[in-house]
Amino acid sequence: MMAKAGELHPSWQQVLGHELQQPYMHNLREFLRAEKQAGKEIYPPGPLIFNAFNHTPFDQVRVVIIGQDPYHGPGQAMGLSFSVPDGVKVPPSLVNIYKEINADLGIQMSGTGDLTPWADQGVLLLNAMLTVEASKAGSHQKKGWEEFTDAAIKALNEQRTGLVFVLWGSYAQKKGAVIDQNKHLVLKSVHPSPLSAHRGFFGQRQFSTINQYLVNQGQAPINWQL
Repeated sequence: MMAKAGELHPSWQQVLGHELQQPYMHNLREFLRAEKQAGKEIYPPGPLIFNAFNHTPFDQVRVVIIGQDPYHGPGQAMGLSFSVPDGVKVPPSLVNIYKEINADLGIQMSGTGDLTPWADQGVLLLNAMLTVEASKAGSHQKKGWEEFTDAAIKALNEQRTGLVFVLWGSYAQKKGAVIDQNKHLVLKSVHPSPLSAHRGFFGQRQFSTINQYLVNQGQAPINWQL
Protein backbone atom coordinates (compact mmCIF):
# COMPACT_ATOMS: atom_id res chain seq x y z
CA MET A 1 0.00 0.00 0.00
CA MET A 2 1.64 3.21 -1.16
CA ALA A 3 0.91 6.73 0.02
CA LYS A 4 -0.38 9.32 -2.41
CA ALA A 5 2.23 11.86 -3.48
CA GLY A 6 3.02 14.20 -0.60
CA GLU A 7 1.12 12.14 1.97
CA LEU A 8 2.51 9.98 4.75
CA HIS A 9 2.54 6.20 4.20
CA PRO A 10 -0.46 4.49 5.87
CA SER A 11 1.81 2.43 8.18
CA TRP A 12 3.34 5.66 9.52
CA GLN A 13 -0.05 7.39 9.67
CA GLN A 14 -1.14 4.72 12.16
CA VAL A 15 1.88 5.49 14.33
CA LEU A 16 2.25 9.25 13.81
CA GLY A 17 -1.22 10.33 12.68
CA HIS A 18 -1.89 12.06 15.99
CA GLU A 19 1.31 14.10 15.54
CA LEU A 20 -0.06 15.52 12.28
CA GLN A 21 -2.95 17.03 14.27
CA GLN A 22 -0.72 18.71 16.88
CA PRO A 23 -0.49 22.53 17.03
CA TYR A 24 3.21 22.45 16.12
CA MET A 25 2.41 20.67 12.84
CA HIS A 26 -0.36 23.14 12.09
CA ASN A 27 2.12 25.98 12.68
CA LEU A 28 4.70 24.24 10.48
CA ARG A 29 2.23 23.89 7.61
CA GLU A 30 1.31 27.58 7.93
CA PHE A 31 5.00 28.53 7.94
CA LEU A 32 5.69 26.50 4.78
CA ARG A 33 2.62 27.94 3.05
CA ALA A 34 3.69 31.51 3.89
CA GLU A 35 7.25 30.87 2.70
CA LYS A 36 5.99 29.56 -0.64
CA GLN A 37 3.58 32.47 -1.03
CA ALA A 38 6.53 34.82 -0.42
CA GLY A 39 8.16 33.22 -3.47
CA LYS A 40 10.81 31.27 -1.56
CA GLU A 41 12.13 28.05 -3.09
CA ILE A 42 11.70 25.11 -0.70
CA TYR A 43 13.51 21.77 -1.00
CA PRO A 44 12.71 18.95 -1.50
CA PRO A 45 9.63 19.30 -3.75
CA GLY A 46 6.34 18.76 -1.88
CA PRO A 47 5.72 15.17 -3.07
CA LEU A 48 9.16 14.13 -1.73
CA ILE A 49 8.94 15.62 1.78
CA PHE A 50 7.86 12.29 3.32
CA ASN A 51 9.94 10.19 0.90
CA ALA A 52 11.91 8.40 3.64
CA PHE A 53 8.71 7.24 5.35
CA ASN A 54 7.07 6.23 2.07
CA HIS A 55 9.96 4.08 0.86
CA THR A 56 10.44 2.46 4.26
CA PRO A 57 7.10 1.59 5.94
CA PHE A 58 7.11 1.47 9.75
CA ASP A 59 6.97 -2.32 10.02
CA GLN A 60 9.75 -2.76 7.43
CA VAL A 61 12.36 -0.49 9.06
CA ARG A 62 15.54 -2.42 9.91
CA VAL A 63 18.20 0.30 9.98
CA VAL A 64 17.85 4.03 10.73
CA ILE A 65 20.47 6.50 9.47
CA ILE A 66 19.82 9.93 10.97
CA GLY A 67 20.79 13.06 9.04
CA GLN A 68 20.21 16.69 9.92
CA ASP A 69 19.06 18.93 7.07
CA PRO A 70 18.03 18.34 3.45
CA TYR A 71 20.57 19.46 0.86
CA HIS A 72 19.91 23.09 -0.06
CA GLY A 73 21.32 23.14 -3.62
CA PRO A 74 19.04 22.92 -6.67
CA GLY A 75 18.03 19.39 -7.62
CA GLN A 76 19.80 17.74 -4.68
CA ALA A 77 17.23 17.10 -1.94
CA MET A 78 14.99 14.07 -2.44
CA GLY A 79 13.65 13.40 1.05
CA LEU A 80 16.24 10.75 1.96
CA SER A 81 19.16 11.63 4.23
CA PHE A 82 22.55 11.76 2.43
CA SER A 83 20.90 10.86 -0.91
CA VAL A 84 20.79 12.83 -4.17
CA PRO A 85 18.96 11.93 -7.40
CA ASP A 86 20.75 9.91 -10.05
CA GLY A 87 22.85 12.21 -12.25
CA VAL A 88 23.51 14.76 -9.49
CA LYS A 89 27.13 15.03 -8.29
CA VAL A 90 27.69 12.83 -5.23
CA PRO A 91 28.14 15.16 -2.20
CA PRO A 92 31.36 14.98 -0.13
CA SER A 93 29.84 13.20 2.89
CA LEU A 94 28.35 10.51 0.65
CA VAL A 95 31.69 10.12 -1.17
CA ASN A 96 33.20 9.31 2.23
CA ILE A 97 30.37 6.88 3.07
CA TYR A 98 31.09 5.08 -0.21
CA LYS A 99 34.84 5.01 0.58
CA GLU A 100 34.10 3.35 3.92
CA ILE A 101 31.72 0.82 2.32
CA ASN A 102 34.47 -0.02 -0.16
CA ALA A 103 37.10 -0.42 2.59
CA ASP A 104 34.70 -2.41 4.81
CA LEU A 105 32.96 -4.68 2.29
CA GLY A 106 35.11 -4.44 -0.86
CA ILE A 107 32.15 -3.03 -2.81
CA GLN A 108 32.86 -0.66 -5.71
CA MET A 109 30.10 1.93 -6.04
CA SER A 110 28.78 2.88 -9.48
CA GLY A 111 28.76 6.67 -9.05
CA THR A 112 25.05 7.28 -8.43
CA GLY A 113 24.12 9.14 -5.24
CA ASP A 114 20.55 7.81 -5.20
CA LEU A 115 20.12 5.74 -2.04
CA THR A 116 16.54 4.65 -2.82
CA PRO A 117 17.61 0.96 -3.09
CA TRP A 118 18.77 1.15 0.54
CA ALA A 119 15.45 2.69 1.61
CA ASP A 120 13.55 -0.07 -0.20
CA GLN A 121 15.48 -2.68 1.82
CA GLY A 122 14.44 -1.20 5.16
CA VAL A 123 17.05 1.54 5.70
CA LEU A 124 15.14 4.59 6.99
CA LEU A 125 17.13 7.59 5.72
CA LEU A 126 15.69 10.12 8.14
CA ASN A 127 16.63 13.78 8.26
CA ALA A 128 15.77 15.70 11.44
CA MET A 129 14.32 18.52 9.31
CA LEU A 130 12.31 17.52 6.26
CA THR A 131 12.48 20.87 4.40
CA VAL A 132 14.94 23.71 3.81
CA GLU A 133 15.01 27.00 1.92
CA ALA A 134 17.18 27.07 -1.20
CA SER A 135 20.80 28.05 -0.44
CA LYS A 136 20.09 28.48 3.30
CA ALA A 137 21.32 25.54 5.36
CA GLY A 138 19.36 25.04 8.58
CA SER A 139 16.74 27.60 7.60
CA HIS A 140 13.84 25.40 8.77
CA GLN A 141 15.30 24.44 12.13
CA LYS A 142 13.04 24.88 15.16
CA LYS A 143 9.90 25.19 13.02
CA GLY A 144 8.41 21.87 14.15
CA TRP A 145 10.10 19.19 12.09
CA GLU A 146 12.36 18.13 14.96
CA GLU A 147 9.36 17.23 17.13
CA PHE A 148 7.86 15.18 14.31
CA THR A 149 11.04 13.24 13.57
CA ASP A 150 11.68 12.78 17.32
CA ALA A 151 8.22 11.18 17.51
CA ALA A 152 9.17 8.82 14.67
CA ILE A 153 12.38 7.76 16.44
CA LYS A 154 10.52 7.34 19.74
CA ALA A 155 7.88 5.15 18.08
CA LEU A 156 10.52 2.94 16.45
CA ASN A 157 12.38 2.66 19.75
CA GLU A 158 9.27 1.69 21.72
CA GLN A 159 7.26 -0.40 19.26
CA ARG A 160 10.03 -2.28 17.43
CA THR A 161 12.98 -4.38 18.60
CA GLY A 162 16.30 -5.32 17.03
CA LEU A 163 16.77 -2.23 14.87
CA VAL A 164 20.12 -0.64 14.06
CA PHE A 165 20.37 3.11 14.70
CA VAL A 166 23.32 4.80 12.98
CA LEU A 167 24.26 8.10 14.63
CA TRP A 168 26.97 10.01 12.76
CA GLY A 169 28.08 13.22 14.46
CA SER A 170 27.00 15.00 17.62
CA TYR A 171 23.66 16.20 16.25
CA ALA A 172 22.45 12.69 15.39
CA GLN A 173 23.81 11.36 18.68
CA LYS A 174 21.78 13.90 20.67
CA LYS A 175 18.69 13.10 18.62
CA GLY A 176 19.20 9.38 19.20
CA ALA A 177 19.74 9.71 22.95
CA VAL A 178 16.28 8.21 23.66
CA ILE A 179 17.11 4.86 22.03
CA ASP A 180 17.14 1.82 24.34
CA GLN A 181 20.46 0.09 23.69
CA ASN A 182 19.18 -3.09 25.32
CA LYS A 183 16.57 -3.44 22.55
CA HIS A 184 18.49 -2.04 19.59
CA LEU A 185 22.03 -1.79 18.22
CA VAL A 186 23.28 1.81 18.32
CA LEU A 187 26.33 2.66 16.21
CA LYS A 188 28.03 6.03 16.76
CA SER A 189 30.91 7.80 15.09
CA VAL A 190 31.95 11.24 13.93
CA HIS A 191 30.14 12.61 10.87
CA PRO A 192 31.33 11.43 7.42
CA SER A 193 31.83 15.06 6.36
CA PRO A 194 35.33 15.85 5.01
CA LEU A 195 35.80 18.05 8.11
CA SER A 196 35.58 15.09 10.49
CA ALA A 197 35.68 11.75 8.63
CA HIS A 198 39.39 11.21 9.29
CA ARG A 199 38.83 11.61 13.03
CA GLY A 200 36.93 8.35 13.47
CA PHE A 201 34.47 7.65 10.65
CA PHE A 202 36.88 5.79 8.42
CA GLY A 203 37.82 2.35 9.71
CA GLN A 204 34.74 1.85 11.91
CA ARG A 205 33.41 -0.94 9.62
CA GLN A 206 29.84 -0.11 10.56
CA PHE A 207 28.33 -1.54 7.37
CA SER A 208 29.60 -5.07 8.01
CA THR A 209 28.57 -4.65 11.69
CA ILE A 210 25.01 -3.77 10.60
CA ASN A 211 24.81 -6.79 8.32
CA GLN A 212 26.21 -9.18 10.93
CA TYR A 213 23.63 -7.95 13.45
CA LEU A 214 20.79 -8.47 10.96
CA VAL A 215 22.05 -11.94 9.98
CA ASN A 216 22.33 -12.90 13.66
CA GLN A 217 18.61 -12.15 13.94
CA GLY A 218 17.79 -14.36 10.96
CA GLN A 219 17.33 -11.45 8.56
CA ALA A 220 18.83 -10.83 5.14
CA PRO A 221 21.80 -8.45 5.15
CA ILE A 222 21.49 -5.07 3.42
CA ASN A 223 22.88 -5.07 -0.12
CA TRP A 224 24.81 -1.77 -0.01
CA GLN A 225 25.88 -2.02 -3.66
CA LEU A 226 24.65 0.85 -5.82
